[in-house]
Amino acid sequence: MGSIRHVGVIDIGKTNVKVAVVDLENQTEITALKRANTIVAAPPYPHYDIDGHWNFILEALASLYSRYPFDAIATTTHGASIVLLDATGNLATPVLDYEHDGPDALAEQYDEVRPSFAETGSPRLSVGLNVGAQLHWLLETDPALAERVAVITTYPQYWTYRLTGKLANEVTSLGCHTDLWNPEQHRYSSLVERLGLTSKMAPVRKAVDIAGTLLPDVAESAGLPPDLVVSCGIHDSNASLLPHLLQRQAPFSVVSTGTWVIALAIGGEDVVLDPERDTLTNVNAFGDPVPSARFMGGREFDTVMEGRPGVASETEVLSVLQKQIMLFPAIETRSGPYQGRLARWSIEEASLTDGERFAAVSCYLAMMTTECLRMIGASGLVIVEGPFAQNALYLDMLRAATARDVEVSQGASTGTSIGAALLACHDKSVAGKNYSSLEGKRVPDPLLKAYADAWIRQTVN
Repeated sequence: MGSIRHVGVIDIGKTNVKVAVVDLENQTEITALKRANTIVAAPPYPHYDIDGHWNFILEALASLYSRYPFDAIATTTHGASIVLLDATGNLATPVLDYEHDGPDALAEQYDEVRPSFAETGSPRLSVGLNVGAQLHWLLETDPALAERVAVITTYPQYWTYRLTGKLANEVTSLGCHTDLWNPEQHRYSSLVERLGLTSKMAPVRKAVDIAGTLLPDVAESAGLPPDLVVSCGIHDSNASLLPHLLQRQAPFSVVSTGTWVIALAIGGEDVVLDPERDTLTNVNAFGDPVPSARFMGGREFDTVMEGRPGVASETEVLSVLQKQIMLFPAIETRSGPYQGRLARWSIEEASLTDGERFAAVSCYLAMMTTECLRMIGASGLVIVEGPFAQNALYLDMLRAATARDVEVSQGASTGTSIGAALLACHDKSVAGKNYSSLEGKRVPDPLLKAYADAWIRQTVN
């Protein structure tokens, strides 16, 4: 591990922007500062508040370093985002919010040039969830953009560039349903050439590479040592996966939870992925293909709960299980395994107590996760990262529905920050220590199993 023990992590999720300090030896997030990832609803299209993020990052790094000096910096972000820079290194155009529906207006035209699923492992998704669709739409609607663009970089590596001045693209973000990467051949897909962007793509580097040290003005602004090293950066779900790749033997699967729930299978059964059900081939930190599936579980939870407290009494949990009060997919209809379906309740929604609502949506999320794991041929241990690791009913239902052991993060911090920190020093001796098996590893409760079986029957039919 050398002299690196504490790592400052810049973690940009779809909901929040976070800067944390991670203790590598103990595999814990010591402290963190957050700001909302509010979308700028202004011309030319909804976009991310890049300047606001940067100011927050500098202030947060300065504040955290004064209390918990760190030895390196790592970056991680959500996927489905790309940054176009001009010749001066500034934004050639604002960074598009991937939920903007602008690219849908040119969907037919884009479909004529995008590569097949067989080439990219990337399903055709709506709005800007395919980065290739974003690029196509941006270039078509702004004819002068192609001339302005000098370099294109993936989102985590953009923040590394702001810190170090070093440009790169990286395979975990390129392999995140962008249509831009061929995971089997470890190179850009044919789409890059079709869009005329081959000469504009930043060099490809590994997530575990060190990008460089801080730019002098950045170090001065944040009160940081100028020789502080910065890792290349990584896609957030793959950050959650990295500690397990370093420590565990296949087969196992990791469920990364947050705005998105992403299931990743390592060493599972051979299956044919179905792009119509939001399965895809991700690419891990070492460049290897990883069968994956996803749905917007965190977003769905927030939509259903509408700010109500996320708690349920034992009586309310038993009521949901015994009466088989169920929520069926899908709340977010544009992604996940049940795209196009409209959500429905098995009973009148207005009759639910807040606790019953929470219990039912927890079971729903576990069943959606179970289907994602089934579709990607997952086998062996299931490891849950992120906020859902704190939801006991979700975990119990997931174990009952999959009939497999489940492990969770011991702390409140997510595996994203821990995994990103490991980029600064990916040493097997410090990986995979912050997880615990669910107490007792008991046989699934028959009540849970009966509920799971009934949910599956009614969802399939």
